[in-house]
Amino acid sequence: MKLIIVESPTKASTLSKFLGSDYEVDSTRGHIKDLPKSKLSIDIEHNFKPDYQEIEKKKSVIKDLKSKAKNASEVYIATDPDREGEAIASHVQQILSDKDIKLKVETHRISFHEITQKAVEDAIFNPSKVNRNLVDAQIARRVLDRLVGYKLSPLLWKKVRRGLSAGRVQSVAVRLIVDREMEIKAFKPEEYWEIFAKFTKFTAQLIKQEIHNKTTADKILSDLEKATYKVSDVKKRQITKHPYPPFTTSTLTQAGSRLFGWSAKKTMSVAQKLYEEGLITYHRTDSLNLSADAVNLARGFIEKEYGKEYLPEKPHFYKTHSKSAQEAHEAIRVTDVSRESSTVNNEQGEQKLYDLIRRRFLASQMNPAVYDETTINVLASSRVVSYKLRASGQIMKFDGWRKLFPVNPTSGVGFDSPDVNLLPEVVKDESLDKEKVWADQKFTLAPPRYNEASLIKTLEKLGIGRPSTYAPIITTIQVRSYVEKVDKVFIPTTIGFAVTEFLVKNFPTELDFGFTAEMEEDLDRIAEGKIKWETEMKKFWTPFEKKLKSVEKTAERVKIETEKLNIKCPDCKDGELVIRVGRFGKFISCSRFPDCKHTEKFLEKVGIKCPDCKEGDIIVKKSRKGKFYGCSRYPECKFASWKLPKKEEK
Repeated sequence: MKLIIVESPTKASTLSKFLGSDYEVDSTRGHIKDLPKSKLSIDIEHNFKPDYQEIEKKKSVIKDLKSKAKNASEVYIATDPDREGEAIASHVQQILSDKDIKLKVETHRISFHEITQKAVEDAIFNPSKVNRNLVDAQIARRVLDRLVGYKLSPLLWKKVRRGLSAGRVQSVAVRLIVDREMEIKAFKPEEYWEIFAKFTKFTAQLIKQEIHNKTTADKILSDLEKATYKVSDVKKRQITKHPYPPFTTSTLTQAGSRLFGWSAKKTMSVAQKLYEEGLITYHRTDSLNLSADAVNLARGFIEKEYGKEYLPEKPHFYKTHSKSAQEAHEAIRVTDVSRESSTVNNEQGEQKLYDLIRRRFLASQMNPAVYDETTINVLASSRVVSYKLRASGQIMKFDGWRKLFPVNPTSGVGFDSPDVNLLPEVVKDESLDKEKVWADQKFTLAPPRYNEASLIKTLEKLGIGRPSTYAPIITTIQVRSYVEKVDKVFIPTTIGFAVTEFLVKNFPTELDFGFTAEMEEDLDRIAEGKIKWETEMKKFWTPFEKKLKSVEKTAERVKIETEKLNIKCPDCKDGELVIRVGRFGKFISCSRFPDCKHTEKFLEKVGIKCPDCKEGDIIVKKSRKGKFYGCSRYPECKFASWKLPKKEEK
């Protein structure tokens, strides 16, 4: 019997479906070794050696794997094809090399990016060894994050508030959100005006004029009312819009947020299920590569289903812009282009995500969409002044890849703005009849707050984090109450502001975006075998340790701003009640804490009465599955809903 070891029971089940009776597939059920949480677990004095130990809850799993390996004729370790998977493979190899089991056969490392019979059989026929460079890169990440987290967090306890924690990448992500909030607060909107003229055939907008007040706008409107109009120029050209590349982890999580309103965590969870069931390729990747076999199958399907006019003469290949692109060899695609989404299990929305990945992959191999674009320039003339106006429009001549992503504002599947109708036929010097002119007052807008999609996009652009870290980063900064998600955008809490202020002031290098990105590049170089991880840890730790000691001695304690409620404390009668943020979210306490220890629950009201009891207020509550709405009179009233109830009209 040949033994194949994977991480997930679902993955094991999928493999068992097409591997013969000669194989037994078992799983580690995740990590089997880890750094104990009770201590630093890094021996700084001895080259930063990590103290990985067997996870107590996995003792029975380890015992079972040893027993099966002892009786196997071959052992294959088939953990995921990234650094974390390689580290798990290394730990499996370690437990199987224990003297107590006296393994008679050599363990093989096999790797595949899709769970299909062909991919797995190819991997079995071409086994390799555990890649020590990838393992070292994963060790380096864990050691680096442990040093920052376990050494910086106690300092935050002393200088900001007890119970806080810091993270190398998470703290930088919070800084992005805090910096954006500061930009918004400092932003001063500027007035501007847009002017339009409606003719019998079309509408044009004034160009090449900066209008910052009503006086100027009224002056121009007065001139335009008296002006005569003619077409000064007509330009027509054919333009093409090329398809988007297949998904990477970053673009998939962004699409999940934009199109479905999903968190990055949910998108990755659903993608994990699709991967483990053999439906898509590995979902943690920043590569845009596609295998030749996959492209050929897609091209064959496109020609059969949509016709030769949709098939490019040559396959499309996309250049990977990420500097690392180490996590996997392919972009995210379906493993069988002919499989419809209706055949996919749909417990958590798998059908929607599968369909999106399938269409994106197929579209990436289709011909561009073709448009006719028309630009009409208009000259408005009076005795003393002249103005230029312009109208632009386009119409689709050939849908191409848009066949799979029709531009429809209500469909929820388009990726950019709706197309504009084609402008009417006009000729140069043609006179135009004005129907009316008008001006719209507008104001410049502050930069938008980050949502999940834009935060991930920015992290990727800055080179911060990697495919496997985006979802955990976003989850962690919310769990730690450094930011809140309100109407799908992130707003920093008072603690988020305080911690960021302290870290930026005292650890400017470590909180610098460029420095954090450079550390990621160092991890990539370790994965490539170009540098030693121990050397890089020493380069980081030596100045960081000095700074820790210096800041502990000299830094002032940060005062956390609190939101006042203008209500006197019912206990001491002197202090005012304020809203604070603790480990478990917001709560109300006396401003004189710790002298007065009065506390009460914080109820986030939404301004709607309970539709059931008509007495309580609808409040925001939280659970493991996310935010929901309930009645403030619970448990007397048990109303609960994932959707915000409608406000009853009086």
